Amino acid sequence: MQELNRLIVSCGGTGGHFNPGLSTACAFRDAGGTPLLILGGKHFDEQSKTAEKNGIEFRRVSCAPLAKNPVGAFRFLSQQMRGVREARAIFREFKPDAVLSMGAFPSIPASIAAWRSGIPLFLHDGNARIGKSNRVFSRIASGIALSFPAVNANTLHCSSAVTGLPLRKALLEDVPASKAEAVARINATRGTAFAPDRPVVLVFGGSLGAAAINENFTVPIDHPGAKSLQVIHLSGPGKYDAIHDKYSACGVNALTLESASDMQNLYMAADLVVCRAGGSTVSELAIFGRYAVLIPYPYAAEGHQDDNARLLAKTGAARIVPNAECSPSLFRSILAEFLDDPGKFREAGKNACSMAQPRAAANVIDFIDSSLKTARSRA
Repeated sequence: MQELNRLIVSCGGTGGHFNPGLSTACAFRDAGGTPLLILGGKHFDEQSKTAEKNGIEFRRVSCAPLAKNPVGAFRFLSQQMRGVREARAIFREFKPDAVLSMGAFPSIPASIAAWRSGIPLFLHDGNARIGKSNRVFSRIASGIALSFPAVNANTLHCSSAVTGLPLRKALLEDVPASKAEAVARINATRGTAFAPDRPVVLVFGGSLGAAAINENFTVPIDHPGAKSLQVIHLSGPGKYDAIHDKYSACGVNALTLESASDMQNLYMAADLVVCRAGGSTVSELAIFGRYAVLIPYPYAAEGHQDDNARLLAKTGAARIVPNAECSPSLFRSILAEFLDDPGKFREAGKNACSMAQPRAAANVIDFIDSSLKTARSRA
């Protein structure tokens, strides 16, 4: 008998929290369950439209980010308390079997409300280092689903399971069968003339771009293989012109975009990826088995991107470059090595597949359901 039939997923905040939450809700709906998203924060309008587009019901609760000044601290507390009341009202109406919190401050009201309402609370963490919020809420949670084996698992006060990070459905269901098919898709949709038998480098710095990557990534145009190199560079919003002009000036065959919704095509076309080391990015690299030069974001909370990067590097599918060491000469050196033997990098990337969790959303749901069954059997 299935214990989990109605699930609330609290996943407001950045895309790193929202997208896995939405993916879990969609998987739960597709499996016959009834999900409800709880959203909040400055991205509510955008995220609510995405939820609606995917046919997932949602509600909004009040919340505010934590601030150090007295006025900001008062607003944080008052908004969170209001959000708790709103969430409890939603729980009384929806009657969930469990609440899943994806982390970030917009999920605090729902987490507290679940505890005060006597509803089993489950957590999800998207990084190799469990965040402060999840460490605190693990004291009142029934369990936490982990994207990776946690480097600080000893800080938890509840049961845990490595489930993986639920990725967007398009990344898993609309995947080209080969590099050649991926290149053909890109050529058809972007008007490029990439050749499938030539090396491709995919460069991006997250949703907002990354100055260290944009400014320092440089092609060694004097290398014999440079003429055959093809680059796909996602600049981030407002940075397209500068990146486009840089490639035009050196004559490199490049596709420059601010962002892309068809990342599955770009990953499958790439032989090498240059990027940050967020939890979603590392999970995607594992799914597609791509070798990466990882530049961890230096201001990530508690250096969690460094932990993510080290996890992938241990498989042999990544090289870590500290943000402070990024320079045009370093990138030229790395690309020269790549151009000498692109196949070596593509082969090494397959090692990342050992970390892949293509059923992550289903794993999270199974973990919650199993935990509820265990709790019921002990009651």
